[in-house]
Amino acid sequence: MTNLRVDMKKRNPVVEKSFEYSKKAVKLSDMLKKESKEYELASQLLRSATSVGANVSEAQYAQSKKDFVSKMSIARKEANESKYWLKLLSETGIVEPEMTKDLLKRRV
Repeated sequence: MTNLRVDMKKRNPVVEKSFEYSKKAVKLSDMLKKESKEYELASQLLRSATSVGANVSEAQYAQSKKDFVSKMSIARKEANESKYWLKLLSETGIVEPEMTKDLLKRRV
């Protein structure tokens, strides 16, 4: 079995972008809980958005090409779910569209 592990000393823009995406989602989720008292949607967003980075990171140590593809596919699905929660938060008026704009335009 081939180890597809990426040398972590090398810069990996996908890993970096997914981590930044997760950080921004954590901050938005925290704000939702503190300012809007919106715990359920904040938790949904937090779970899906942080899962993106976690799966991308985990894929870097995949045990096979199939494992790598699987982890990256899960990350993509989680990014799509995060997009859903962000649009819902914005279009229901729970947050101003400007607050979700950066996360919605990001391509992880």
